[in-house]
Amino acid sequence: MESITKNRQPPEVLRAMTERAYGAGRIPAGDGWVSELGHGWFNVAYRIRLRDGAEVVLKIAPPPAVEVMTYERGAMSVELAVLDLLRTRTTVPVPAVDFADRSRELCDADYFFMPYIDADNLAVIAETLPTAERAALMEQLGAANREINSIRGPHFGPLAGPGHAGWRQAFTAMTEDVLADGERRGVDIGWDYHTVRAAVAEHAGSLDEVTEPRLVEWDLWNGNVMVRDGRILCIIDHERAFYGDPLIEAGFAGTQLAAFGDPAPFMRGYGHGRLTGTEQTRRRLYCLHLLLIMVIETVYRGHTDTGQYDWARSRLDEAMALLGRTRR
Repeated sequence: MESITKNRQPPEVLRAMTERAYGAGRIPAGDGWVSELGHGWFNVAYRIRLRDGAEVVLKIAPPPAVEVMTYERGAMSVELAVLDLLRTRTTVPVPAVDFADRSRELCDADYFFMPYIDADNLAVIAETLPTAERAALMEQLGAANREINSIRGPHFGPLAGPGHAGWRQAFTAMTEDVLADGERRGVDIGWDYHTVRAAVAEHAGSLDEVTEPRLVEWDLWNGNVMVRDGRILCIIDHERAFYGDPLIEAGFAGTQLAAFGDPAPFMRGYGHGRLTGTEQTRRRLYCLHLLLIMVIETVYRGHTDTGQYDWARSRLDEAMALLGRTRR
């Protein structure tokens, strides 16, 4: 997947980075030892075969000269922090970090190495699976997501703080950052920005029901799930996590917008029943926030294919309708 945020590096730099991580004795000789993994939208990732045959993945943050959305700043530091939290405080399967370098001596951005996961990406194979097997995997994902959400945070908002005492303040600030990003780049979201702000403000009272900050992945869709033999082997890409309301997790999006798929297997695995009225309102706000990002990020990433933009624009209209706003 193409994006101007992908910080591709020449072979000699990749070799130097690999040597720093694993030592000169494990550096591969000849060609064919590195290939780019193409599934991600934000960071560039390389699959590397070391001299002893071990395979690893190198993940590099975007170049500093490329503007990213406000919530994406420092994303790799967030991922490293979340990986540590999940490895030490849950049983959720996540990659180990072999080596991380934030010195920017070899590369103009942060990077880290982790073992290569020999498994299938659920987003790639989902439609080829029998319905029952796909549902079973989504139930496993729901259970894993619940365990992630069991980690309590010190505040609402970004992991590194300073954060907010209340979820209403944190979420409205997050949404305002997204809207300001869109306005700064003149992104056409199909609505007047002030109308969107008014819709959020009208329903913000529902957010006050959330009183305890929990670790949320937010980006835990099936493209970040690696599976093998009917079970989840690893969950990847933890860079967008924050402390907030578990209901903002991707697995709940389909409760309000059918375009995000059937949420029932995920919710069974999670152990969450039918949403209350207030929960539905909150989830509608979260759908709006997600779709604003999906529309606006296409400009920041330099997409030339309008597929995501067009799809998200249509869903944004649906989200606004659920919040009582329709076009005249």
